[in-house]
Amino acid sequence: MFGIGMPELIIILVIILIIFGAGKLPEIGAGMGKAIKSFKSATADDDKKETEKIEDEKKDA
Repeated sequence: MFGIGMPELIIILVIILIIFGAGKLPEIGAGMGKAIKSFKSATADDDKKETEKIEDEKKDA
């Protein structure tokens, strides 16, 4: 996974825990989840629009 092993991930998580504290971690996780969901939704919408555009061009031809 991107050349990052388990020890590196543990170190990163500990640093994040120290910086933000245990109380903020759920908020950070929720924010990241919403960001990923909106990104996936936006890319899916773009794919759908591109497919519709191609189908319309085939109908016109």
